[in-house]
Amino acid sequence: MPRPLGELEDAVMTRVWKWNRPVTVREVLEDLQQERSIAYTTVMTVLDNLHQKGWVRREAEGRAYRYEAVSTRAAYSAALMNDAWSQSDNPAAALVAFFGMMSPEQREALSDAVRMVQGPQARTLTTQEPEGSEAGEGREEPQDSEQPEAPEASEDPEEPEGPGEPASDAGR
Repeated sequence: MPRPLGELEDAVMTRVWKWNRPVTVREVLEDLQQERSIAYTTVMTVLDNLHQKGWVRREAEGRAYRYEAVSTRAAYSAALMNDAWSQSDNPAAALVAFFGMMSPEQREALSDAVRMVQGPQARTLTTQEPEGSEAGEGREEPQDSEQPEAPEASEDPEEPEGPGEPASDAGR
């Protein structure tokens, strides 16, 4: 599990992730200098440390290197969330508390992510209709004998929904 990036490491990685291409120390330095006073050697050391930690790969170009992210910010965030969740003595309670902290926009993003993980034919908790409802009558849905049916949607809007299986992000 990756340790959280330090403040300066995060500032550097943010640029590497945002630009999504191999970058030089000079490019990162010039962008960082718009926000703070920082030395070339400091940025060079941070990028070297990120390379040693496996966050970036580098390729020699003349007397310098070009650095490129090994994985995405989304993969980094997912790894941090997974580590925090797995360290809980009550993972279900941790998820409930986490969902309770989410904004409506974040909950919608979670619903979208669950739909993506489950695939196009999966019935989600947010779209499933109770058996015998008018909208569901006369409609046949594919049944997968190896997959258990999703539980019925909750009537209580305050009850958080689970995220299903976590998505894997193999990076690039």
